[in-house]
Amino acid sequence: MATDDPPSPRQPGAVLFACNFNRVRSPMAEALLRRLAGDRIFVDSCGLKPTPEAFTDPEQPRAVDPLVAEVMAEIGCDLSGYRTKTFDELEDDSFDLVISLTPESQHRAVEMARGRAAEIEYWPTQDPTLTEGSRQARLEAYRMTRDALAQKIARRFR
Repeated sequence: MATDDPPSPRQPGAVLFACNFNRVRSPMAEALLRRLAGDRIFVDSCGLKPTPEAFTDPEQPRAVDPLVAEVMAEIGCDLSGYRTKTFDELEDDSFDLVISLTPESQHRAVEMARGRAAEIEYWPTQDPTLTEGSRQARLEAYRMTRDALAQKIARRFR
């Protein structure tokens, strides 16, 4: 049976998603891949720098953006216990694949993979935090980012 879809790339055993603060896009992607792959793939995420709250109150729990938690809960992904982290705070850095979601995190991903067998992919992803307007308009932007990531993840890890 012929198909127009190209064959799936080799599936990695460990995937890292990276963005700027690890509050919006990368936690979404991590949760989506966990939901799709279960325990077949180790999945983590991180950001380049601590969240702004970490600078003003180091005791403040570093949670995902509240709108991320809301739109992910809509599809059954509970991020209430998620805590943001940076590249430097990763417990393990031996990933087969690093997917950066922002130009800034792409540079760090390339540095991290230097001299290792890790693959690097860059998935430019809309930042929904830049959306202004009503709460409903902002939620819709977050949903669009979530859904775009879900489509990319489904294609890449099918």
